[in-house]
Amino acid sequence: MKVTNPNWGKYLTLISSAIGICKFIVSPDFPSFLCFLSGLFIYFPAKVHKPETWKEYFEIPWTSLRTMVEPTFGERSIINHRDYLTNGQLIASRAINVTDTEVLTAEGRLIPYDYLVIATGHSDRVPKTKTARLNQFQEENHKIRSANSILIVGGGPTGVELAGEIAVDFPDKKVTLVHTGTRLLEFVGPKAADKALKWLKSRKVEVILERSVDLDNISDGCKTYKTSEGETLTADCHFLCTGKRVGSAWLKETVLKNCLDVNGRLIVDANLRVKGRKNTFAVGDITNIAEIKQGYLAQKQALVAAKNIKLLLAGGRESKMEAYEPHAIMAIVTLGRKHGVAQFPITTIGGRIAGLIKSEDLFVGKTRKQLGLEPHILKD
Repeated sequence: MKVTNPNWGKYLTLISSAIGICKFIVSPDFPSFLCFLSGLFIYFPAKVHKPETWKEYFEIPWTSLRTMVEPTFGERSIINHRDYLTNGQLIASRAINVTDTEVLTAEGRLIPYDYLVIATGHSDRVPKTKTARLNQFQEENHKIRSANSILIVGGGPTGVELAGEIAVDFPDKKVTLVHTGTRLLEFVGPKAADKALKWLKSRKVEVILERSVDLDNISDGCKTYKTSEGETLTADCHFLCTGKRVGSAWLKETVLKNCLDVNGRLIVDANLRVKGRKNTFAVGDITNIAEIKQGYLAQKQALVAAKNIKLLLAGGRESKMEAYEPHAIMAIVTLGRKHGVAQFPITTIGGRIAGLIKSEDLFVGKTRKQLGLEPHILKD
């Protein structure tokens, strides 16, 4: 497992399953450094493993809600690893332990490393193959189409965007959104939340705040739901859109266990190195960086980590490593295909203008182009 260019003489391992992309060409005669926060782990030359959930594809994660109402959208947003990663060997496996020098897979294979990047994001159980994932979206679409009334539990970006997608594509269906907070989209400011609420109500989405829904005792086919205040809601089906666990459970009994904060996130320094480690980096949702967790920020972090690893591989001084600067809150929440809410550091906008930024193609064409693939931008 030696690198193509003997002058480098290093291994690099990446473990990832969060959101975002980093493509970094090290040199013309050196294999590409590709960091996908979607379940990879890469050597030079690239070898890919999957951590807690392993699959044979990269899925642009913020597109999944659109794919639920339009399953064919997944043909572009779900990409087999081999389509973009042409230099390396792909191995579908699960990382279960890490030492100072090796990563252990579920099959008992030890993978040595000189540099390790952990980007395991949030845990999410999904099918192994692209075909199975597309079939899963077909099933979700059938579930939506077959229902006259739909309950969405959770008023964060996932719940709000799913409500918007259904309200636009299926305007005759009754959509109810229940959220425990005092307002929607608590990760952004109240102006953005108010704009989203107003838009949802204009599409006849019923929004119920400061309530939870008991889903533990719901059986298949049940159409009656109880809120925390004892109210009864009726719906043909429901979707749970609450937060996912940070993908760090597998690290809690490893040499990195003391590098996790109280929330299960890896503590990193300004150069994105894990606390107390010289050769271990972390990027994406798994880190404790004080900023909202979004795909485009994971991309920026991955670029910084890649540059720093390149510097160290070339024998550069640590003092020359690049620092990552946390970003102010900037978020775009899609509301169907043509509207949205966008919060920037100096202003908040809603409606068609915000929708023009992201909502039509959800950055799929841009993301595919970054991978060296045909964008295939959708046109009306």
